[in-house]
Amino acid sequence: MNVTRRDLFKVALASAAAGLDARALLTADAAPARMTDVDALGNVTLLHITDPHAHLKPVLYREPDTLIGIGDERGKPPFLTGAALLRAYGIAPGSAEAYAVTHVDFAALAARHGRLGGYAHLATLVKRIRAERSGRTLLLDGGDTIQGSATALWSRGEDMVRASNLLGVDVMTPHWEFTYGMERVRELFGDRERRGLFQGEFVAHNVSEAGWGDPVFKPYTVREVGGVRVAVIGQAFPYTPIAHPRRFVADLTFGILEDDVQRLVNELRDSRRADVVVVLSHNGITADLKLAARVTGIDVVLGGHTHDALPAPIEAGRTLVVNSGSHGKFLSRLDLDVKGHRVAAYRYRLIPVLARDLPEDGEMARLIAQIRAPHEAKLGEALAVSESLLWRRGNFNGTFDELILDALLKRADAEVAFSPGFRWGLTVVPGQTITPEDVFSHTALTYPNTWTREMTGAEIVRVMEDVADNLFHHDPYYRQGGDMVRLGGLTYAIEPGALRGRRVRDVRVGGRALDPARRYKATGWASLGEASGPPAWDVVADHLRALKRVKLDPRPRVRVLG
Repeated sequence: MNVTRRDLFKVALASAAAGLDARALLTADAAPARMTDVDALGNVTLLHITDPHAHLKPVLYREPDTLIGIGDERGKPPFLTGAALLRAYGIAPGSAEAYAVTHVDFAALAARHGRLGGYAHLATLVKRIRAERSGRTLLLDGGDTIQGSATALWSRGEDMVRASNLLGVDVMTPHWEFTYGMERVRELFGDRERRGLFQGEFVAHNVSEAGWGDPVFKPYTVREVGGVRVAVIGQAFPYTPIAHPRRFVADLTFGILEDDVQRLVNELRDSRRADVVVVLSHNGITADLKLAARVTGIDVVLGGHTHDALPAPIEAGRTLVVNSGSHGKFLSRLDLDVKGHRVAAYRYRLIPVLARDLPEDGEMARLIAQIRAPHEAKLGEALAVSESLLWRRGNFNGTFDELILDALLKRADAEVAFSPGFRWGLTVVPGQTITPEDVFSHTALTYPNTWTREMTGAEIVRVMEDVADNLFHHDPYYRQGGDMVRLGGLTYAIEPGALRGRRVRDVRVGGRALDPARRYKATGWASLGEASGPPAWDVVADHLRALKRVKLDPRPRVRVLG
């Protein structure tokens, strides 16, 4: 009898309901030496990475402590964190798997288990699986690949495309890729008519020329894998023109385009061009779940954007929805047994890429060294030493966010500071030296300039309400996938489940109630409009050089209601 991870998950939940210690069930499965082992199943293996954010080297990245679901989402994946997530999936606390998927005891477990990811270690794992499953594997990348590091910024994404080619990525779909502008996207990835530097296929059915409606990229590709025809439909991030400066994609339209997805699925199914239909998506997980529930005929959604690391797929009807974390920490492996044009069975493993336990692939290690060599001295400068755990990820301010906000406030001598709720950016553990590389991991984007201006109290609250609606909208199709805007100089209460415009309460600036009519000196960075102040990475680096040591006391900035 073959026992799949899905079987173990069901046993774990049943045992928990019976009052048993479900956490012990997967303890052996969590041992680092066995985490890459999977008993092969069927004729197709889908390998999935997403949201690496340009990190070629192994990383420290703390998973969120707060993910708030709305209504029926509460207490269900993906809105589980910490101990609740470990209990739900039967993962032993303190294990390597627990370290990879939660924030619990992060600093201590980082010392025990080390860094995760790194393309040289990932390459070793991919080659092992390909050797085992020769002719049966497909490697798919969900995007946000060429943004998030200094070397990617300085090479305008070329370093990551070279690494992706060497890794052997077969298919990719985009999001942050567009922030280099369409001319650069075409150079790196091509379009519907021609190829770029990327050697795989770049697919996105939902990107068209404004006014004309002509598709810019191929909507899908069909690959034969293990004797099975696998169709991969590309779903680029649907809100690119809203989430970033419009100038990057001035002549393009995007969208979720649910009806178009259904049309493509029907076309592929009815013509028997595909036995399996996969959507390679950058929607964000809740939008993917809604899409999977409303479009018939999709077998698998391989999703990204929201950085959720799911130890098991979520089943939306007959569709498996997979999310594979971020920053290169994980490789998802999904084995499919395809019979009679349908998926008869599957086996899944979210594999943490533990750098200590996976040797580097020599060829990839040499490429990474070559890419980084001209920049090592600049990236390695000692700016300050942290006595605190510095991290970003979570619905509200993280400690690295507070560091950025402090730097902005001090430089501008402002009362209120804004920093975007990005979900990318590396973690710094106590005792670690902070370098420019760490700073760039939180600030490396193509519109980094700071701004300073006066804002009324009413304008400040309006910005907060708009971002809160993006994060907590009751309809997943209206969520853009980031976290709450990070705010310095003020405190507030928020009721995520309230209606639009009524979530933010009790805003206080400097301990005093915010006055809607008063004008406050405000500062921030990453504006969707024009900004002329110094780039955020310089502001933060200068702040760190002056501090020399970083120690952040707890700051109870946000009170969650309801």
